[in-house]
Amino acid sequence: MPKKRTFKRCSAKNTLRLPDLDHSKTSVLQSLSSAASKRTCAFAINDFIAWYGSEPRLAFGRTVVLRYRYELEARRLAPATINLRLAAVRRLAYEAADNGLLSPDLAASVRRVKGAKKLGTRLGNWLTCAQGRRLLDAPNRAETKGKRDHAILAILLGCGLRRSELISLKLAHLRRRDDHWAIIDLFGKGGHVRTVPVPDWVKAAVDEWLAVACIEDGLIFRCVTHSGTVWGSGISEKVVWWVVRHAAEKAAIEKVAPHDLRRTCARLCHSAGGELEQIQFLLGHRSVETTERYLGSRQRIVHAVNDKLGIEPEAPPG
Repeated sequence: MPKKRTFKRCSAKNTLRLPDLDHSKTSVLQSLSSAASKRTCAFAINDFIAWYGSEPRLAFGRTVVLRYRYELEARRLAPATINLRLAAVRRLAYEAADNGLLSPDLAASVRRVKGAKKLGTRLGNWLTCAQGRRLLDAPNRAETKGKRDHAILAILLGCGLRRSELISLKLAHLRRRDDHWAIIDLFGKGGHVRTVPVPDWVKAAVDEWLAVACIEDGLIFRCVTHSGTVWGSGISEKVVWWVVRHAAEKAAIEKVAPHDLRRTCARLCHSAGGELEQIQFLLGHRSVETTERYLGSRQRIVHAVNDKLGIEPEAPPG
């Protein structure tokens, strides 16, 4: 009788090697649309791969991810950072399972790893009105580079744009709507499209830069040499970072990042009586709850509840 053929059933792996991890990492990054998300996720996955390669090769499952979480906590990272790293590892496990490189049961066990508890809400950093004026006045507007830097700071403070949104801002975005200047159809985080009102003083700062740079089309902000020559077709996010940092140093303001100016814009709008829903539209948040957490509007620092307790020492007579 002819001998029966026997087929070996191919089972998914329990241990991922470096080629498998690299392949899964590429799949994860290709599924993301935002450049910032790709950069953040790639950093998180590379950190995990470096740690995973230095540890004993255990089955890639819940136990390994738990050990990685303990490692992150030992580094004293913030809960939000730990949860971001774990989310990237979960994506890595899902892609490995979808590609047949990892057992679906092990990928499901990774999902059951709980993230770090986030206790309280960080208010972040923001500027006062006086600090905002000093920051705007820091660039030397007699120079070409100073006019560009002043326009960058004006948009960050007056419109609350992100760095990625500012560097992709084109002249075609600036349009008149309802007898008011606005940035039309701005693509923000997660592909969210919004319209941003532009105050007249911000538009004047941008016009001053456009006139000296002779820009009539394309991206608004370009590179400037030390001699004042405008060149290139755009700037990077690092340029925006250095513009804010240099202006903060001249204005004697410590530890200011570009995102702090976005938070400052929202805070000043709220202090001026702006509606929460309108601030949400301005910032491009998908929910009002995100805007509330962003503003920290439930806690009041100025005129706080513990300012007048009735037990304060009396002021000395003048």
